Amino acid sequence: MDYNLLIGQLKSLSEGVDEEVTVLANAAALLYWSLPDLNWAGFYLARENGLVLGPFTGRPACVRIPYGRGVCGTAAQEDRTLFVPDVHAFPGHIACDSASNAEIVIPLHTPSGALFGVLDIDSPLLNRFTEADTAGLEAFAKTLEEILG
Repeated sequence: MDYNLLIGQLKSLSEGVDEEVTVLANAAALLYWSLPDLNWAGFYLARENGLVLGPFTGRPACVRIPYGRGVCGTAAQEDRTLFVPDVHAFPGHIACDSASNAEIVIPLHTPSGALFGVLDIDSPLLNRFTEADTAGLEAFAKTLEEILG
């Protein structure tokens, strides 16, 4: 996957756009339709008591996720990327979509460094994501933070 191309496309889609939800919606669609073997790509947004569902592409999803619960809640609470080859082996996994088998979650931040939310990408394939995907998606997320900042 050419993540530099995806980042360039994200920048083009976001040029002159001031609406946060529009940027996030296009980012989710861009990832979903560009990366093979996904069944969900989107965002959960940080709120006082946990994460709430934001723009996404894929099947219906969990609406709220408490901090520290599941892959998304854990990534948010620990403020670190979680790269999970088999979600069924992850303690406390939340099965929003029973078809999901692998997941990568990347925290997003405001310009002040506060947690904004998480980028969440799921695949029906075990071991779908690689270290190269992790690095590419972290660069994508960093670009998204700059656009939203």
